[in-house]
Amino acid sequence: MATIRKLRGRWQAQVRRRGVPPRAKSFDTKTAAERWARDLEAEADKSGWIADTRAAEKTTLGELLARYANEVTPTKRGAVSEKARINSIVRCAISHRTLAKLTSSDVATYRDERLKTVAPATVVRELNTISHAIEIATREWGIWVPRNPVKMVRRPPVPRGRTRRLEEGEEQRLLDSCDRGRTPLLKPLITLAIETAMRRGELLDLRWEHVDLKRGVAHLALTKNGDSRDVPLSRRAVQTLQELRSAGVRHDRVFAVTGNSVRLAFEHLRVRAGMSDLHFHDLRHEAISRLFERGFNIAEVSAISGHREMKSMRPVKAALPNEACC
Repeated sequence: MATIRKLRGRWQAQVRRRGVPPRAKSFDTKTAAERWARDLEAEADKSGWIADTRAAEKTTLGELLARYANEVTPTKRGAVSEKARINSIVRCAISHRTLAKLTSSDVATYRDERLKTVAPATVVRELNTISHAIEIATREWGIWVPRNPVKMVRRPPVPRGRTRRLEEGEEQRLLDSCDRGRTPLLKPLITLAIETAMRRGELLDLRWEHVDLKRGVAHLALTKNGDSRDVPLSRRAVQTLQELRSAGVRHDRVFAVTGNSVRLAFEHLRVRAGMSDLHFHDLRHEAISRLFERGFNIAEVSAISGHREMKSMRPVKAALPNEACC
């Protein structure tokens, strides 16, 4: 049985169970103290132990995410984007809620408010980050919560992937517009994206030591999926790389530019080319579609593009020549 007593003007409830430290908490009213004790005893009867909720009562979601960003995020390949995602979450009102009081209703309200300003896919990623942080807290950091409230909330439906392909004359218009820009590496970068189906990050991480122009193969030591793969190089891709090498650039990486520089340069490029609806990732869609058009099967295209599950490639093939997915 719980012990309820008045101590220094407040009501204290204490629950004891053999084999675990006693739990005690003070309340302004006797009714609140009795309710807390009953809930704790019911949980103890159900699970056989007394949950220690003190850490969850003191830790806000913002504090949890800050620890997660310092200890877990740096171990991920997408650390930079996840850190930015966490910075966005902690600026919202939900970050001030303690974990003990965080409910599925709070998460649902956060979801609906975010959907007014960002895309559904962004909200899904944010909810996944919050959920994983809570899982880590309960499994490894000794912060006990009865359930993960994020898992009880519906994720917003995400629209189908983009299906933008280059129309007749657009590729040449895009490349011609590169000549009027200030980033000379953008033109070969775009050419290789279309010829190899590599992701932007894979192209920017590509090193000369992993490029074999004689065999026509580029080796990617670490990709988005965490695997390595060899990408065959077309004649045009080999020629583009040969021109880059003969230019006398002295750097370990093929493209000695940052992702942000490429992003900004491409934004200016599509304005000059009059193709404001084109994304850099659409070039990967285009490359994959062209591989199918050249007669490659699903397994072969998957090996080149780095898709982990071949079933994700089926819509690409079925949608040709007007659609492609990544």
